[in-house]
Amino acid sequence: MTPFSLGTEEPPRRAPTLDGVEVVGPVTSAHERILTPAALSLVAELVREFRPALLELLAARVTRQEAIDAGQRPDFLAETAQIRSGDWTCAPQPADLQDRRVEITGPVDRKMIINALNSGARVFMADFEDSNAPTWSNNLDGQVNLADAVGRTITFEHPTKGTYRLNDTVATLMVRPRGLHLVDAHLVVDGEPVPGCLLDFGLFFFHNAQALLDRGSGPYFYLPKLQDHTEARWWNSVFLAAQAALGLPSGTIKATVLCEHVLAAFQMHEILWELREHSAGLNCGRWDYIFSFIKTFRNDPAFVVPDRSLVGMDRRFLKSYTELVIQTCHRRGVHAMGGMAAQIPIRHDPVANETALNKVVADKQREVEDGHDGTWVAHPGLVSLAQDVFDTHMRQPNQLDRARLDVAVSADDLLAVPQGTVSPEGLRLNVSVGLQYLEAWLRGNGCVPIANLMEDAATAEISRAQIWQWLKHGVVMTDGEPVTAERVARILDEEVQALQDAGGPAAGRFGRLYEAREVFAAVATSDEFPEFLTLPAYARITTILEQK
Repeated sequence: MTPFSLGTEEPPRRAPTLDGVEVVGPVTSAHERILTPAALSLVAELVREFRPALLELLAARVTRQEAIDAGQRPDFLAETAQIRSGDWTCAPQPADLQDRRVEITGPVDRKMIINALNSGARVFMADFEDSNAPTWSNNLDGQVNLADAVGRTITFEHPTKGTYRLNDTVATLMVRPRGLHLVDAHLVVDGEPVPGCLLDFGLFFFHNAQALLDRGSGPYFYLPKLQDHTEARWWNSVFLAAQAALGLPSGTIKATVLCEHVLAAFQMHEILWELREHSAGLNCGRWDYIFSFIKTFRNDPAFVVPDRSLVGMDRRFLKSYTELVIQTCHRRGVHAMGGMAAQIPIRHDPVANETALNKVVADKQREVEDGHDGTWVAHPGLVSLAQDVFDTHMRQPNQLDRARLDVAVSADDLLAVPQGTVSPEGLRLNVSVGLQYLEAWLRGNGCVPIANLMEDAATAEISRAQIWQWLKHGVVMTDGEPVTAERVARILDEEVQALQDAGGPAAGRFGRLYEAREVFAAVATSDEFPEFLTLPAYARITTILEQK
């Protein structure tokens, strides 16, 4: 079978070869700008130096989960108490990261990058992770797009709206590589696929670090899905090696860690300590955090989580974690970033649109009043709304002076299970969101508007994790009936039929809806809990989507 690159009719090429390095995905002329021998050499150097330790970190995750399954409850680490009590701060922040009151996030496609950089947000986080389906072409096109954006040459030709190009003033760029658990099957070093995080980081850093510095900015990153401070230590070592390889001073890189795992919530100080020369703070990744809470305690019947719609940010476990992020970051001199507003403007329904925007305002007002230094939005249409809230309540660039000494968070606070019911409507919503998201993801789209919310992999993970947990513990819904695999299968069939009748995603290439149904059923109803739904889904896009 001959592989092809999505979005181009150009015949595939082969990338430059290096000893022990093999590019097994197709390469276009545009991609050759990215996959240069020097860039591949840096990636290979990082992989050889840091892959063994990464595999040990992933094995340690399994060991920690086994201990929790055996009844051990997470707590603050006794062996790192001196770090938590110590009087230290992280390195100062560069000028263009002093004010981060509104950040917009999105995948690395060309139009999105231009619109996000022009949106009026202070920061744009270009995402190779949860809002990007990691096809080879998506990833390489994204690297090309970001290099063009850094060089201010990026344009996009729309068939009816003309040419998109950058404004004179644009948002500060940050980049989120993939999580530690994902590999990229298209680049092989010494016989094994490379870690996706090192490929994303290494290519962007090689091609853009100096150019960003020349423009008065720098190579800034977001680090996703860390569970432990030793994982932050690993990233810090990667940063030191990459800076040395390019002859850049230590501390040139700045990175914000997404605090989006319940175990990481017990190690905020330690994570910042490990990255203190490179740290730009913590972000409250609320959707992944909820997913991690369900996943981590999935085998404990005392931790059953109710319908997603009932789990608001006022719940004790979420309120405690976000306030602890603020207190911790401000004590260490770095930003505490708020969470995502997933709503999108609803142009066809003014009443529904007003309701959605009111939710955004209320959420952002809670964040700024709590002491967050900035927040996230998923749509350019929400930037000015969020900025107005922060401008009203945060006159200065940030709130680092707010120590929040009133916050006192215990392990019990972080582990407080939200109470509530499980409803047939909640079950169907989880099935519908998970199915539609996976169908789009398998077609190469990782950022999907569903029911007036911008969904990414995190919300699909919540959907299937809740179903798995409800099945595991025989949860009885508000209609008096239990959640069963048969009921889930019936709802899946009904949702597939409804999408077919509507002429929606089922019209996509290669019949992705039926594959999505199969993958979702597997990750939601299997006997063993798959750690990430993107792992079996990635196997589908590497073996089918990019071959013909």
